[in-house]
Amino acid sequence: MCYIPNTKVVLYSLEQEEKEKIVLGHSEKLALAFGLISSSDEGEVIRITKNLRLCEDCHSLTKFISEYTDRGILVRDVNRFHHFRNGSCSCMDYW
Repeated sequence: MCYIPNTKVVLYSLEQEEKEKIVLGHSEKLALAFGLISSSDEGEVIRITKNLRLCEDCHSLTKFISEYTDRGILVRDVNRFHHFRNGSCSCMDYW
């Protein structure tokens, strides 16, 4: 089981490597990484708030991390709350 960046969300005409760099720098991914390294309690829910919609790639990565780390992740975007647990999301992949 591994994560492969979904670069179809990048609409620029760039090389594949450049698209991957753009996708890997999204703010919710950085916030999730910071939440994982800064929380001491393994059962603690990671909470992230953003003012834009969650992209498809970030959504799938967050599902993967919730399953891999066995942690709850709560992401509030501009449209809804996403509750990630055990590799699935409360929106049932409809965002």
